[in-house]
Amino acid sequence: MWGMDSASSASQAPHRAGFACFVGRPNAGKSTLTNALVGTKVAITSNRPQTTRHTVRGIVHRPDAQLVLVDTPGLHKPRTLLGERLNDVVRTTWAEVDVIGFCLPADQKIGPGDRFIAGELAGIKKTPKIAIVTKTDLVDSKTLAEQLIAIQQLGEELGIQWAEIVPVSAVGDKQVALLADLIAPMLPESPPLYPEGDLTDEPEQVMVAELIREAALEGVRDELPHSIAVVVEEMLPREDRPADKPLLDIHANVYIERPSQKGIIIGPKGARLKEVGMKSRKHIEALLGTPVYLDLHVKVAKDWQRDPKQLRKLGF
Repeated sequence: MWGMDSASSASQAPHRAGFACFVGRPNAGKSTLTNALVGTKVAITSNRPQTTRHTVRGIVHRPDAQLVLVDTPGLHKPRTLLGERLNDVVRTTWAEVDVIGFCLPADQKIGPGDRFIAGELAGIKKTPKIAIVTKTDLVDSKTLAEQLIAIQQLGEELGIQWAEIVPVSAVGDKQVALLADLIAPMLPESPPLYPEGDLTDEPEQVMVAELIREAALEGVRDELPHSIAVVVEEMLPREDRPADKPLLDIHANVYIERPSQKGIIIGPKGARLKEVGMKSRKHIEALLGTPVYLDLHVKVAKDWQRDPKQLRKLGF
């Protein structure tokens, strides 16, 4: 008879698994929330829009459910070919997920950017939508209450039926678990979609490229907002190293649009590039758990944001 109870109680609630994505204007707290739910740094957080270009997925493993977080790039009014392509990616992703979480920061009034996204969401009828008020640690209870009412009204205006409106503070982990509890029942009945140990199904090369890109943008964001792309050409274990002292060789190119930007990235006497290398190497070693030799080169890819061929080559 042993073990009967646990088996029978488990069989009452079927396991669920599915996909959710968080949307919201830049800096609405999407990546921070993803990291808090997954419990590790997966999506690249940055205080500047448009750094999460690739679909980074974090996976939340629970006994009753597996939640796969799809991090879509931000939806914005497109100005370039890249912008249009990103928006197409966003819409297809939204149509394919099981739950959409719309992130609105507690410390900023609902603005045109939020309305633009909410308007797009209103067009996607079938998918359940949760309004998530982020950064609640930054406001008092009165401001929070006003924001909750404003979100309720926004939904009524646009004909969006919020499945839930949830305040969270990812920083203090407040209610992050509650959010997972609310999302889980909205997922379809399914066995786990990924093995237990997986935190992300993003190829390591893409994550490494993102870490380098983040380090390269650090401190020069104003001069080079998004005209940097990083491509990891190869990642190879160094041969003839003893098993207990492995070394991974990573060769990566940092692409910029114009020759004039080269100096900004490289810095006086190469000091800036050296720093970018050191910084990103630390993060990469932490991510991969192995010592890394990082070989970085800066190259010019003329106007890559507007050229379909370059975009494809750079992974967009």
